[in-house]
Amino acid sequence: MQSLKSKLILALLLHSHLFKLQLKRKPFDPSPEGIQRFRERTENAGKMFGRLPKEVVIEPLIINERYAEWIKMPQTSENKAILYFHGGMYLFGSPQAHRQHVIKFVKGCGMDALVFDYRLAPENPFPAALEDALQAYDYLLSRAYDPGNIVFAGDSAGGGLCLATLLALKDKGLPLPAAAAALSPWTDLMLTGKSYQTNKKICFSPEGCAENASRMYIGTYSRQNPYVSPLYGNLNGLPPLHISAGGNEILLDDSVHFVEKARAAGVDVTLRIDKGMCHCYPVFGDLFRESELALAEICQFLKLHASLAPSI
Repeated sequence: MQSLKSKLILALLLHSHLFKLQLKRKPFDPSPEGIQRFRERTENAGKMFGRLPKEVVIEPLIINERYAEWIKMPQTSENKAILYFHGGMYLFGSPQAHRQHVIKFVKGCGMDALVFDYRLAPENPFPAALEDALQAYDYLLSRAYDPGNIVFAGDSAGGGLCLATLLALKDKGLPLPAAAAALSPWTDLMLTGKSYQTNKKICFSPEGCAENASRMYIGTYSRQNPYVSPLYGNLNGLPPLHISAGGNEILLDDSVHFVEKARAAGVDVTLRIDKGMCHCYPVFGDLFRESELALAEICQFLKLHASLAPSI
């Protein structure tokens, strides 16, 4: 049964437009000005979570002329790492805006996290983000991290990019990380899942966001390209996966269908769906029971699989 606290918090967020005296939620604005406003709101929202804990260390760096940062805490393993793929419909988001989310994974897994600032659409459509992701993973390998000591984690579009990166690495014959966790991953830019319609009114995503973002991201490529939409890839040989999704989000079927196909391909995959939950609900952490339990499960999953490889 869904907790009362989560019902209240998520209801307030879903109907936040009423506090602005708006009867309806505004649809997604795909204009350059609308995207810029969305980007600014995302960055400001990241700052609203307050100051970082004193024990957190942010170490900026440059990977292939792109900004990235390490997020570290005391007592984290120096030999193991999380490569984190931030979300944002491939149109917005940044390492800075996701710090408060990533910190939860660093703390829960006991591993440092590398978060990279991949190029965004529509200015930089596919395959720019994938190229940046491959460069970030290559950076870890060049610093002598054993692939078995690396795990991937990502949310939303970042979850889709995380899975696409696994497919690209596998197809290139490169070593794969120990495991990956994708929160509400965007796996199907064809938008074929029924949840795009059935959950449209109870999902936080603005109306029209998926349709416009998919068009802007693909550029000249097909929506069925497996590096765009991992659902259409050959999933054989992927490492253990943890996929989570909220019961009330439009991307619910993206997770369900991907997990069905992954299991049919023999992949060791865990699926967690919590009724009444929103998009990427585990990042709420200890705010309510469902997010706290889901986050703990994901961190335990990543920690377990990273621990299976010996430290060097």
